[in-house]
Amino acid sequence: MKVVALVSGGKDSCYAMMKCIQYGHQIVAVANLLPADDLVDELDSYMYQTVGHQIIVSYAECMGVPLFRRRIQGSTRHHKLSYQRTPGDEVEDMFILLNEVKKQIPSITAVSSGAIASDYQRLRVESVCSRLGLVSLAYLWKQDQSLLLQEMITNEIMAITVKVAAMGLDPAKHLGKEIAFLEPYLHKLKDLYGINVCGEGGEYETLTLDCPLFQNARIMLDDFQVVLHSSDSIAPVGVLHPLKFHLESKQSNSLSGNNKTNDLCRENISSIFEVQGVNLEECKAPGEPGPEVNDLIEVSSHRLHLSKTEKDTTFSICCWLQDTSGPSTGLQGDLKLILRQIELQLEGCGLGWEHVLYIHLYISDMDQFTQANETYVRFITQDKCPFGVPSRSTIELPLIQAGLGRAYIEVLVANDQSKRVLHVQSISCWAPSCIGPYSQATLHKEMLHMAGQLGLDPPTMTLCDGGSTAELQSALQNSEAIAKCFNCSISTSAILFVVYCSTNIPLDERPKIHDNLDTFAKQLKLSHLDKGTKPEVLDPIFLYILVPDLPKRALVEIKPILYVPETVETPEETSCQLSSIVEPSSFGFQPADWPDSCIQKCVIPGKICAVVLSITSVVAMKISSDSMNADWSNNNHQNSLTESQMKRISRFCIFLLNKTIIENDFSWKDTMSLRLYFPPNLHVPLETLSNLFADGFKELDQMNGGSKVGGKPIFNLVPVLGAGISAACTNDIITCELFAGKS
Repeated sequence: MKVVALVSGGKDSCYAMMKCIQYGHQIVAVANLLPADDLVDELDSYMYQTVGHQIIVSYAECMGVPLFRRRIQGSTRHHKLSYQRTPGDEVEDMFILLNEVKKQIPSITAVSSGAIASDYQRLRVESVCSRLGLVSLAYLWKQDQSLLLQEMITNEIMAITVKVAAMGLDPAKHLGKEIAFLEPYLHKLKDLYGINVCGEGGEYETLTLDCPLFQNARIMLDDFQVVLHSSDSIAPVGVLHPLKFHLESKQSNSLSGNNKTNDLCRENISSIFEVQGVNLEECKAPGEPGPEVNDLIEVSSHRLHLSKTEKDTTFSICCWLQDTSGPSTGLQGDLKLILRQIELQLEGCGLGWEHVLYIHLYISDMDQFTQANETYVRFITQDKCPFGVPSRSTIELPLIQAGLGRAYIEVLVANDQSKRVLHVQSISCWAPSCIGPYSQATLHKEMLHMAGQLGLDPPTMTLCDGGSTAELQSALQNSEAIAKCFNCSISTSAILFVVYCSTNIPLDERPKIHDNLDTFAKQLKLSHLDKGTKPEVLDPIFLYILVPDLPKRALVEIKPILYVPETVETPEETSCQLSSIVEPSSFGFQPADWPDSCIQKCVIPGKICAVVLSITSVVAMKISSDSMNADWSNNNHQNSLTESQMKRISRFCIFLLNKTIIENDFSWKDTMSLRLYFPPNLHVPLETLSNLFADGFKELDQMNGGSKVGGKPIFNLVPVLGAGISAACTNDIITCELFAGKS
């Protein structure tokens, strides 16, 4: 991509440019924001570093690229962390500046910045980029600052301190010193006082005088003045005010008048552009949502299907269309109908899209993902979700084969606004960016719902080479990077791993997937122990889903759900074996009717109950009242189950789920989501399957003395090519995934 780099003159923005080049991008312009008054060194701003701005004028000559500059006219008016367009705010000066760069150089598609740890700055750069239809590149984001500082020095960034404001840093001693000279002392201060060695906490600022990007010349500072802003005895604050500098040529022909001293009365240089003007109109990004969607096509009630769990505080709504012989509206038409219907359901509860925590987007054809996303963003936007857009996973499912439409949506909803989202749109080395209206993760009521993670290389956003196991390794690393942002780890806090496996994975590779996942988790646990910590370790459960395709033609996508306690405590985990105490028999089943291996659970007493129930052909044959065809014992599903056999299986699922949640002091009223995965080759009509489970829950209500499990269906029937507790064997007849939580 062709990149315009935001530069403050500091080491970070320069090294960010070097990383852009490393990953194959081209720096075609630099952009800088400076005070309105040349004599002013520093503004009262959380957004911009301006100390040493008098020297930035030389960057155009040093690098051989045009420099666009704008004098800051705004001030800090929008104080919230997540930025929204605010007239008169200093962020609007950046918008005007980059908008002009884009007009002058239309080929530019990305913006580079040196953000390392400041969400405040990153989110504002991302907001401006989103409005301009540009990609944000932040290759230093979330990198280890000690390693980062060493990398900068090793890669020959020669930067001096131009501001100090931290305990242990003295303006008289440390201003004007090179970072290579100060590095050991900065690490000493980190050990003593916990400072950020890269200065991310405002401890110091730098000015780059030379680096490999400066191919034409280096900057030589001839004279400067130390200006003391605060003489505080503990942490004095001082800045370096440049007085004279000159350029020393790196070419055979000298620059800037044969290295003559520049007394800051700079000449007009054709490659330097002063950007004037005010922000009179909003620049609309490509693909930004248009007018509200009101053109809902009428759909017959018998074709539209809804399910909703009964929990008051956190619940799921699912919607799909029954396929008909009538004319198709296509994927976009189906998706529009479904999203609008869910929107109406939310409105009926007095809620909106801002209350949605997570969205499962199932489509019939991954080749139409772009079209599906175009419809999706007409409903779910950042404007509608001021507290953060929901996290999301997108999967191709055999919807049409199962007699459904071309789209299927499930949303997890909370009736409060206490969610906390992680939504990083910048491309970095940290984890895959979210280029779109979804978040990497959403934390709500101690549960962290992570977006589906692919095996992407974060800085390039391309799938890693090496097949399914390499993709899984990368996806797990990306998941761990996200988990760290919430002070947890997938190795110690995971409740459930859902692993979506593409049919493109060779059969001989599938057994390796679980082994690799298990090995990765164990290695992470050991690394925590090596650091002297005793992690609160949960024993997660696993569910493998076989699907036709995944985004970017990935082979593997993982979706972890984690427990993140609000207070430090040790989660008491229940045994994974069922208790020998059996509730009064339901539907006539006895303990001998099932093997222990058919159920997994992870229970945090009084908080979370997660269950995966796997009905294999062996279990089905054991519990079915009728004799089943012998082919089923060989996992051959080509023969249809009889309705009576399927009825028996449905009752067994309900019985065992009911038994598990009751034994762990939960109830059906605590259910947040219940998914029933089934393969279309069961040859059991969807409507029949739905009715069997619905009738089973009604019978359970009657057995429980009329205690309502749910008037409407509380379960979602999800057609998949296969499911199971092992990637090597995804031949379950039915797989149940239940999540319950206490308010």
